[in-house]
Amino acid sequence: MVTGPQNNTNGEHDRWIPDDEWRTIVANVPLVSVDLVIEHDGGVLLGKRENEPAKGEWFVPGGTVFKNERRTDAVHHVAEAELDEPVVIDECLGTYEHFYETADVDGVDSKHYLATGYQCHFEHDNPDIGGDDQHSDFRVFRPPFEDLHPYVRAYLDDR
Repeated sequence: MVTGPQNNTNGEHDRWIPDDEWRTIVANVPLVSVDLVIEHDGGVLLGKRENEPAKGEWFVPGGTVFKNERRTDAVHHVAEAELDEPVVIDECLGTYEHFYETADVDGVDSKHYLATGYQCHFEHDNPDIGGDDQHSDFRVFRPPFEDLHPYVRAYLDDR
């Protein structure tokens, strides 16, 4: 079994890092990632997470930046992979540190991310938001934003 993202020789993202190598990475270094704060229909799109970290929380879509991939390119691959819809980047919100006391990797009890947040909007006015195995549902949250994960609140406060 293999997990974790990796580029192939063509720059495509269809191979995975073997479990033991991914476990070593997650156990020892922060993961570089992007988070998408997608403005839509008068609010922000959040997904109900099905995996750790932040399992059961409403959270912004996000994912790992691949080696030799620009963060802005990662925004687009994450939007396609998690939502099946293209996005337009409006603004970089900055880089945030996220510390979790849980992980989705056997034998690892925490995760550390260096996540760059990007404010975005959908390329199309009426997106047909797909889904993935990381989210059970997607919903637009409108102000006032209450009872959201602190890391999501930080993004919303900074936009």
